[in-house]
Parts: sequence; C-alpha cells; structure tokens
Amino acid sequence: MSIVITGSSGFIGRHLQWRLRELAQNGVTCLTHDSSDADVVAALSQARFVFHLAGANRPEDPAEFTRTNAGFTSRVCDVLAAAGHRAVVVFASSTQAALDNPYGRSKLAAEERLRAHGEATGSPVALLRLTNVFGKWARPFYNSAVATFCHQVANGLPLTIHDPTSPLRLVYVDDVIDAFMALLRSPPLGVVQLQVGPEYASSVGEVAATLQGFAQSRTSLISPPVGTGLTRALYATYLSHLPPHQFAYALPRHGDARGEFVEMLKTPDCGQFSYFTAHPGVTRGGHYHHTKSEKFLVLQGTARFGFRQLDTGATAEIITRGGEAKVVETIPGWTHDITNIGDDDLIVMLWANEIFDRARPDTVAMKVVP
Repeated sequence: MSIVITGSSGFIGRHLQWRLRELAQNGVTCLTHDSSDADVVAALSQARFVFHLAGANRPEDPAEFTRTNAGFTSRVCDVLAAAGHRAVVVFASSTQAALDNPYGRSKLAAEERLRAHGEATGSPVALLRLTNVFGKWARPFYNSAVATFCHQVANGLPLTIHDPTSPLRLVYVDDVIDAFMALLRSPPLGVVQLQVGPEYASSVGEVAATLQGFAQSRTSLISPPVGTGLTRALYATYLSHLPPHQFAYALPRHGDARGEFVEMLKTPDCGQFSYFTAHPGVTRGGHYHHTKSEKFLVLQGTARFGFRQLDTGATAEIITRGGEAKVVETIPGWTHDITNIGDDDLIVMLWANEIFDRARPDTVAMKVVP
C-alpha cells in the first residue's frame, strides 16, 4: 500500500512513522513543511492511504491557521481528486473545531473541505477530533501543557499555574496511533467523524501534582501506581523529558558488620522491594510477623532458611542457591532467619507485602533456635 503522511515531522507524525516501521509497512512517503508542491503532487498522486497530520498550532501570524489548516487541506483534496484513486484520508482534527476561535475555525474549514471531497469522490474519510494529545517527544511550551510541566519538573524549574482547578481532557499519543492503525486495517465506509479514546478527565493542578510526585519518588522511594491509565501515560511522558544525566539515581545504603541493606522501591498498596547482603557465616532475620509476608530470592551465594512455628514449635529448613530461581516465602506465625552457609557474600532480593511502618512494624524479634 502507498501511504502518505503529511506533517510527518510533527509530534504525532514521528510516532506514526515509528509504528509503521515496526509493522514493516513499506511504501510510506513523508511530507513535511519543507516539501515542495511538486513533492506533494507526486506523493499524493500515488497514495492509497493518507494520514493528514499537517497543521499550524501556534503560528506567529494567525493567518497561518487559514493558509495551512484550511488551505493546504484543500490542496490535498484537489490532488487526490485529480488522481482519482479514492484514497482513504485520516485527518487529525481538533475538538476546537467546535469553538469559535481562529484555530477552531480553520480546523472546521478543513473538515468541511474533506467531507465535501469524500462525498464528491466516494473516498473514505475519517475526521478525528483530538484533544490535548500528550506523550514522549512533545515539545514544551508548544504541543501541550503536559509537555511543559514535564520539562519544568524534570529540570527542577518552577511551574506557573494560574488556575489549578482548570479542567484538562487528555489523550495519550499511543492511543491516537492505535486508532490510526485500526483505520489502516479497516478503513471507514464513507465520511465519518470520530473521537479517540480513552479520553482522560483531569485538571491542571492534578496533572502538575502527579508529575511532581514522580520526581519526589526518587527520594521517598514510594512510586505511585504507574501501571495503568492516565498515571501510566504521564509517567512515560515525564521520563522521556529527563536529561541523560538523570537516567540513574543513588539509593541510601545501610551497612553493618553483617552486610548491607538497600531499599529500592516502595508502593502505596503493593509493598516494597529491597535487597541485602550477608557475609559468610552471618545470620540475618530472627523475627516473626503476625500478618506481614515476604518473598526472598537468592541471587548469589548459598542460603539456609530456618523456620519455627510459634505455637507448636514445629521447625523447617530450606537451602537455596543463587541461580536456582527459587522463591522462599515467610509465613505469618513462624519465626524465621537466613544464614549464609557458603564461602561468598550472599545477595538476596526481598519483597514485602507492605511498607515498613516504624509505628506498627509487625516484626517481633525471636530466634529460630532458642
């Protein structure tokens, strides 16, 4: 298939190019603001599918809205009509097309021209009204407020927020590209107007606070739930704005004669991760929990886990070595310890199902062997 992307060097266009490369989609022609009219005619004349992303967002001259958003769209339609291929057109419009401002009016004019083109030629046309698209590679102070906040937080700059309660409706760029790919697989019938989802409802203050929380998590070690929804997308966007010297950060290390203990990550509702070392012959632990549970994974060395049931006195022992990929789980009501019975330092990864609370530690000292 011959695919043309207008505005290919823009924020959304760059993501679209990478997705098409991942799908090994050949025959993709990219048009930018530097492309000549001859380039435009040559590409569109052969096109079977057009992602029309070119547009003016923040021009110095408001007349550029009309020239680019409406005028260039009209040129695209003229070339496609002359070619007679009935190419599918997917247009990145805006929810502002419903508003009476220069940008909105220009987007609405572009929609109307594409709608007329589709009806006159029988070409499938999808008009996607996008709102506040954000994600990696977005330009701060240009593409979105999210990009601006990410840049400021990542670089330790103050945020300027006039009204934290101001509502924000956001769409993640990966979801936009997913919608594009769905249309590439199954083009529309006729002219359709679509909105891309999921659309996240938030506010300026909530987004700013979330991004600031990401930065603070490197000190508190408490990570918010970044695996789903808006927080997942904001976290990826925030990380993409970090300069390379911030790709790594140091953790507090607590050492004594037994070895070292390092907390890596804490979560509000899924516990925490850490690791510890133990020199040969050293025993760590020697305590029990009423409710807390832990999972241990020996990464290096040989460990003997000892257990004793508080009420019955029953005992158990488990020996595991680095490389066995065996998890040893502590059981509430059993006191337990871990001893390095090898010749090398023991390195053990540890997950606990709750963050350690000094006020309620649920950790009571008691030796396994009285």
